[in-house]
Parts: sequence; C-alpha cells; structure tokens
Amino acid sequence: MKKSLWLGVIVLILLAGVGGYLLRGRQSKSTPAAASNANSTAQTSGTTIDYSGKSLTAFPNELLSNKSIMSLDLSNNQLTTLPAGIQNLANLQQLNVSNNRLTSISAEIGQLKHLKTLNFNNNRLTSLPPELGNLTQLQVLDISGNNLSQNDIGAVRSKLPNTQIKT
Repeated sequence: MKKSLWLGVIVLILLAGVGGYLLRGRQSKSTPAAASNANSTAQTSGTTIDYSGKSLTAFPNELLSNKSIMSLDLSNNQLTTLPAGIQNLANLQQLNVSNNRLTSISAEIGQLKHLKTLNFNNNRLTSLPPELGNLTQLQVLDISGNNLSQNDIGAVRSKLPNTQIKT
C-alpha cells in the first residue's frame, strides 16, 4: 500500500512540474502573434502592449483591430513605416516607436486625438506631417535623434504650444 501511495505522490509531483513548465513556456513566447493570442502574458497587460526589442520589420497588423489599446511600445525594432490604419487605435494615449528606422510619419497619426505621449526618438525622419498639429491633447513629443529641419520643428511648436517638444 505504501508503494502505491508513494507512486501517486511522485506522479502528482511530476504532473505539477510538467504543468508549471508548460505554463512558463507559453508565457515566454516572444512572437507578436503569440502575445496577441494570449493577452494575459507578460507582454500584454490590459490596454498596454509592449513589443519592444522584438526585431520587428513590419507593424503587427493584428493590433489595428484592438480598439482598447491605450499604450503601445514598439521601440527598438526595425520598423520603417507605420500603417495608415494606425488611426484605428482611437483610444491610444502613448505611442513609443523610438529607435526604429522610420523615414516618414503617415498623416493618419493626426487622427489619434487622445495621444498624450508620442516618441519618435532616434529614427530617420526628415519631415513631420502637418497633421501632428491636430493632436491637441499631446503633452510630450520626442523627435530627437532625427534629421528634421528647424522649419518642421517650428511649425509643430506653433501648432502645439502646450506640448513639451524634445529635439
């Protein structure tokens, strides 16, 4: 009888160990698709999505249908563009696309009326769309580390006088 009891205990320990291992394995998936399918992973938390440092070369389009995103971190990737569909993220308040390879910003960014923080630091931007002036709720705009003209920067400053602009 004691042998079968010990055998049962060993089986339970093994099952608990394997179950914990499998759970940890699921949570550590680093692909964007995995994160979007498992909203309870460390990469997603309610309305905050963190895809920083994932070597992304394209915007994860599955995010464009998630209207509840309030904070999106795509920093430290290899993105060259943001899709026009970014306007679908109507509740977005924080967008960090610093340290990418962005060469331009689509005009649709100006439709994100709830944006408070916008970080384009260290990209390859040479101009800014006039539609940035539509972001009246914007508190911080970081455009440092780009090759922007003083005319572009001045135009944005004049349209967003209450915004802290980092150059």
